[in-house]
Amino acid sequence: MMNNDVLRRVRYIEDYNDRIMMEIFGLAELEVSREQLSQWLKKDDDPDSQRCKDVELAIFLNGLIIKKRGKRDGEQPKPEKRLTNNIGFRKLVIAFNLKAEDVIEVLKLANFSISKHELSAFFRKPDHKNYRECKAQILRNFLTGLQVKFRGDSA
Repeated sequence: MMNNDVLRRVRYIEDYNDRIMMEIFGLAELEVSREQLSQWLKKDDDPDSQRCKDVELAIFLNGLIIKKRGKRDGEQPKPEKRLTNNIGFRKLVIAFNLKAEDVIEVLKLANFSISKHELSAFFRKPDHKNYRECKAQILRNFLTGLQVKFRGDSA
C-alpha cells in the first residue's frame, strides 16, 4: 500500500489537522514543514505530490503510537528504513490499542473475514515458519474498517 495513502487515511480517520499531523511527526523527532506535509497528502496524480518514504511513514506511525498511548520508558524505537505492510499494520494495531479480537471486528466492518490464526501470522517474525506477508488489500480493509468504526462511513 502506498505510504501517502496510509497518511491520508489515518488523518481522515482521526480528523487531524496539519498542526496535529506535524506534531505527531515531532513526537518521533522529525520536524516536518506544512509544505512537506501538504505534498505528502496531495492526491497521487497531483503534479505537486511527493512520495512519503518508508522511514518517514515509520516515524509518523511511531509518533502516532506516542500520541495515542504515551511515550514508553527507556530508549524509543528506531524507525525502520524499509517499512513493510506487516510492520505498518502492527504499528497501527499498537497505536489504536487493539487486541486480535478487535482487529477481526474492525476487518468485519469492511466486510473482510479473517481468523485469529491468519491474523497472528502477519505479526510473526519473517523467518518464522507460519509468517505470512500482509498484502495491501488487508491493510486497505483494516483502514476502511477503522474509518467505519471511528467516522461511521466507508468512503
